[in-house]
Amino acid sequence: MRPAGKTACLPFLFLFILISPLCAQPLQEPSPSSKEPNSAEDFFFFEELFAAEGGLFSFYETMMDQEVADEETFFDDIIFLDDETFPDDDAFFFEAPTLIFEVPKFEMRSFDTIFPDFTRRQKTTAMSSAGLRHSYTKDEAAMFIPAPGMGIDLLGSIMKINPSHLIEALVVVPYNGRELDLLDIYNALGRIEKIKDHPVIINGSDFYVFTESTRIESARNRRAVSDPLPANLLPFSETMYLRLKEINFGNLFIRGEISISLYGITYSITNFTDVRYFLIPIVKAERFATIIYLEPVTEGILIYSMSGFYLPGFIADRVNLTPNINRRIQIFINWITEGLRRQES
Repeated sequence: MRPAGKTACLPFLFLFILISPLCAQPLQEPSPSSKEPNSAEDFFFFEELFAAEGGLFSFYETMMDQEVADEETFFDDIIFLDDETFPDDDAFFFEAPTLIFEVPKFEMRSFDTIFPDFTRRQKTTAMSSAGLRHSYTKDEAAMFIPAPGMGIDLLGSIMKINPSHLIEALVVVPYNGRELDLLDIYNALGRIEKIKDHPVIINGSDFYVFTESTRIESARNRRAVSDPLPANLLPFSETMYLRLKEINFGNLFIRGEISISLYGITYSITNFTDVRYFLIPIVKAERFATIIYLEPVTEGILIYSMSGFYLPGFIADRVNLTPNINRRIQIFINWITEGLRRQES
């Protein structure tokens, strides 16, 4: 049980704490033997307890909780701090070091860095409007493989659908003014409604393969929605759903997935429903995919594409889809190129 006198003097004790730093004069430190428990000098240690570990509130908690027999015994248990404990006021404060985050310097790569084994003729063709193209079957080898360590593996992703036929495409769109960045590429890819405006040339005439191109809300809700306004910030990734009305195969329902990496943007499109020709399923759902990788390089915008689709043997023997897919890949390349030109203006 606490002494009644001890509890009653607490308000006066705190009042004294508040006024003592203002009124007190420096005193010589008395010897331990000369200290009286109730003298004014005994209370100057409170001024230092504001900065000591635990602080004044810790002291108050100790004083309230500790069972003491009398006031003299209580003060005998307290450790008095001398002036040498805190030599000056500056010791009470510290300044945290400034946090500096070092961002790796971005250095644009070149075409030769990504495709170091190309011949001069291949490189010249890649930088023309025609670009490079290579069609082959799963038993044959790809020709346009980026150097190891570039972080570009379209072939590995395409092989996950176990395709029977593959098509590679490679073109560099030169800068026409300022250098474009990833945000420019992303906004060029967002103009889905413009895909239908790009024809292919057949026998010297423009032939529009897609009569409609629009976004839809989702795989289940196929209501058309408008393209969003150009973005100011890059998303980390994005999934969209498209409906392309094709002149031969009718409505194609496509899932588009965009992912951002340090150097480029990968745009993958996959059919999430069957592709039919007069109600006959030609390509099953999830068995056609085109992956387009785009990167700003020193020579322009690199567009590297890998497409794969699976056709059963009895259909492949009767229907040659490779020329049709090639034309549609060209439409996508032209659509991206036109979108990039708009970003430059």
